[in-house]
Amino acid sequence: MIFTIALMLLGQASAPDIATTRRLFEAGQYEQVVSIALGDDSAPAVVYLVAQSQDRLKRDAAARETYARLLSRPDTDPWHHVGRSAVLLLDARPGPPDAPPAATVAQAVAAAEQASTLSPALPEAKYQLGLSEAERRDYGKAAPAFEAAIALDPQQAYAYYFAGLSYYEGKRIDLMARYFESFLKLAPNAPERPQVESIMRTVRGR
Repeated sequence: MIFTIALMLLGQASAPDIATTRRLFEAGQYEQVVSIALGDDSAPAVVYLVAQSQDRLKRDAAARETYARLLSRPDTDPWHHVGRSAVLLLDARPGPPDAPPAATVAQAVAAAEQASTLSPALPEAKYQLGLSEAERRDYGKAAPAFEAAIALDPQQAYAYYFAGLSYYEGKRIDLMARYFESFLKLAPNAPERPQVESIMRTVRGR
């Protein structure tokens, strides 16, 4: 009921609110997020969340089209490079023999780094960098990128989640637990909650 009301409010607003959109996303309400009508005045952060929701729903073509809204911004705009990085990660996924090479992951990292250079205070640039580094399994670089995103925006729940995963892969269980606990507090209804709780029980039972 709460999310239905939130969606109605989003539909009535000319520019959807990023905080409400994020709450829907962090609760796994991806269909509600992708139902948001995007316009020319939509905040880039909202566009980014809509594209991520389409991605999680495995609607690659729709995600690519939405990320293209960010790519259409001038290349002096950090969001242009965030969108480029996200599209390159889509391209880097395993596919048929004629699929783009895995080198696009390195290009995705470079694009996210460019976004961070243009706007060091943009948390989504750091977050996208973390996603890109994690995609090439460089968790030693992914974790600090997510931590940088958290420093800029302490309410970004998935930055904590992916920081926790990165430290889990790096065998830093103490840091993993810290970030996972913060994630669960910020996003108690996240679809990843059972996975996180299972990991926490496993490592604490060792």
